Amino acid sequence: MGNVVRVLSTFALKGAIERLAGQYQTTTETRIAADFAPTLALLKRLREGEVTDVVILTREGLDELRAAGIVVAASCVDLARSYVGLAVKAGHPHPDIATEVSLRKALLNARSVAYGRIGASGIFFAKLIERMGIAAEINAKATVTSGLTAERLITGEADLAVQQISELKTGRRHRGRRPDPTLLADAGSLFRRAHGGVGSDRAGRAAAEVPGFAGSGAGVA
Repeated sequence: MGNVVRVLSTFALKGAIERLAGQYQTTTETRIAADFAPTLALLKRLREGEVTDVVILTREGLDELRAAGIVVAASCVDLARSYVGLAVKAGHPHPDIATEVSLRKALLNARSVAYGRIGASGIFFAKLIERMGIAAEINAKATVTSGLTAERLITGEADLAVQQISELKTGRRHRGRRPDPTLLADAGSLFRRAHGGVGSDRAGRAAAEVPGFAGSGAGVA
C-alpha cells in the first residue's frame, strides 16, 4: 500500500487514532502512520522542520504554528474538548477534590503526584499548583515523567497521576476521574490541522471522511 497519511499528535488522541486507523485504511486504502509525543516536544520537532500531513495539538500550540506559517490556516477545524483530571490505582479510593480546599489537601497528602512538564496537562497543572501556593511542596515529592503518568501508579512511584482524561483512560490498571472543571479540568480544545506541504489538503479531507473521527473526543468523559 503506497498511500500513507503521516500524523503527529499529542497523547490525548492516541486511543482514538489507534482505534480508527484500521477502519480508515479499509475505507480509503490509505494507511495512517501516527507518532505521538507531548505538546512541547511536537512543537520543537515542527519548528525544526519535520514534515507531516496532519498535526493534532492544543489550541495555543497550533496558533503558534499558524502564526509561523508552519500549518495551513484554512485547514483548521475543532476536533475535541479535553479535560485534565486525576487518577488513582485500581482498587484505591478516589480522593475528595470537590472544592479547592479538598483538592489542596488531596495533593499535599499524596506521597507523590505524577505529572509531565512538556505536555498540555503538565503545563496546566504546574500553573494550577503555583496559583494555589503549593508548588514547592508538590514539586519536592513529584514524579515527573514524559509519558503516560498513570504508569507511575502501577509501579508504585506515585499515589496520584495528573493528565488529560483521555490519556488517563489509556491505562488498564487505574481509574480516571474528571474533577470539578473550575478546579482542575482544563477546557482546552484540540484541533486537527493539516501541515503545509504536498498532500496536506488531501490528508485533512481524508481524515474528516472517517466515520466517528471528528466526534470521537479521544475518550473524553
